[in-house]
Amino acid sequence: MELDKLRNQTDEELTATANSAAEQLFRLRFQKTLGNQEGLKKLRGLKLDIARAKTIARQRSLAAEQAANPVAKHTAPAKSTRTERKNAQKVQA
Repeated sequence: MELDKLRNQTDEELTATANSAAEQLFRLRFQKTLGNQEGLKKLRGLKLDIARAKTIARQRSLAAEQAANPVAKHTAPAKSTRTERKNAQKVQA
């Protein structure tokens, strides 16, 4: 399935698409073990469809998390105390 079509689907449609592809993949694997060699090229396509659907769902969940919990950007890192301790030891010696 094309990426644009997957991106335009709702979350429920996306999970339904992934589930139906997983079911087809299971059936093709079962047929393959029985000796039926038809549809072997479709296995790879189904795996890619499942991966695309799961990737888009994960991207959406991460975007929702970031929108709910924004992180402060451009903050200065904590100042290191290591150099201060070294300088203090040199001064004492």
